[in-house]
Amino acid sequence: MAKKKKDTLPQPYAEVTKDARFAGTYEVFVPVEGRVRPHRVPLQFKSKDNAESWIHSSEGEDAIRDIRNAED
Repeated sequence: MAKKKKDTLPQPYAEVTKDARFAGTYEVFVPVEGRVRPHRVPLQFKSKDNAESWIHSSEGEDAIRDIRNAED
């Protein structure tokens, strides 16, 4: 039987912005251990593809690492 990775955090993800001022844009959320809600990255993206590309870019990976380390 395969084991589940229970101790790992979910990956960052992109969702449609709920703020009416930025309607039609996407934002990135970073799950952080010990926090109920994921941390929201203060950037807006025109499409989900742009947001997901940013997550995997060197700039995005550095920002995500900084967010997760700041919560420790």
